[in-house]
Amino acid sequence: MNFRTQQAANRRKTIGLLIGMGVLVWLVAFAALTYFGQSTTAIVPIAVGIALVSVWGSYYGSDKLVLTMTGAKLIQESDNPKLFNLIQEVTIASGLPMPKVAIVIDSAPNAFATGRNQEHALIAFTTGILDAMDRDQLQGVIAHEMAHVANRDTLVSAVAATTAGAIAILSDMLTRMMWFGGGRDRDRNSNGNPIALVFSLLILILAPIAAVLLKSAISRKRESLADATAVAFTRNPAGLRSALEVLAADSTVVHQKSNSIAHIWIESPLDGKAVSKMFSTHPPIAERIAVLKAMESLN
Repeated sequence: MNFRTQQAANRRKTIGLLIGMGVLVWLVAFAALTYFGQSTTAIVPIAVGIALVSVWGSYYGSDKLVLTMTGAKLIQESDNPKLFNLIQEVTIASGLPMPKVAIVIDSAPNAFATGRNQEHALIAFTTGILDAMDRDQLQGVIAHEMAHVANRDTLVSAVAATTAGAIAILSDMLTRMMWFGGGRDRDRNSNGNPIALVFSLLILILAPIAAVLLKSAISRKRESLADATAVAFTRNPAGLRSALEVLAADSTVVHQKSNSIAHIWIESPLDGKAVSKMFSTHPPIAERIAVLKAMESLN
C-alpha cells in the first residue's frame, strides 16, 4: 500500500469515527427525551456549550498551553542552524509556512506539533531526540510533525474532544437527574415502558466510555495519516521508519506525560503495557514500522 492509499484510507476512517461520535450525541439526546421527556430539551445545548468553552479555549491557545505544560522553550535559527535547515527543507516540500520551533530539555527522544492552524504552528523536539537521530531520521520526524500541521490535527482533536466532553457532561447531568428528582416524572415521560427506561440508562452509562474509545481511535488514525503524509513530503519512508525503530528501542519516557497532551507526542509516553490498545492514542509502533517498510518495498 503506497502513501496515497494510506492517506485516503485514514481520512475516510477519521470521517467515519467522527460520524460515530455524532451518533453517540444523538443517542444520549434520545435517551434524555425517552426518560425525561421535553423537560430536558435545554440540557443538550448546555452540555455542548460547556464542552465548547473548555476545549476551544484550549484550542486557540494551544501553543502557549503546551509550551507551559511541557516546559518547551522557543529557539531561533542561530541556536540550531542544522535543525532549522532541515525544517526549512520540509516546509518547502510541504508548502507550509515556517513554524515556530521549541526545545524540551529531556533525555527521552520525542517530538510534538501543536498550534490552532498552519499559520500558528509550533513543533518541538526533546534534546534526547536531537541527540539520538541522524539527519534522515530527524527529517522523517520533522515531516511527521509537519504532517500533523498540514492535516489540521489540532483542530480534529479539538472537535473529537468537544464531542466526547459534551457526551460525558450530558450523561453525567442526566444520570444525576435520574437518581435525584427525575423519578417522579419518568413513568409519565416514557409511558412507563420498562424496556425504554433500561435502554436509556444503558446509553447514559456506556456512551461516555464509547466516546473515549472513539476519540482514541481518531487519534490513532491521525498518527497513521501523519506517517503517510510525512512520506509524501520526503519520499523517504526509510527515514521515518528508522526513526521509529530508534524510539521503539529506547525505554526512556518524557517527564511531562500528562493524559491531556499524551496524544501530541510522536510516541505516546502513556502507551505502555498497562494501557489497553483500544484506549491508546497511537497505533503500536511495530505496526507503524511495518507499514513504512511496506512503502519502502514499493519504492
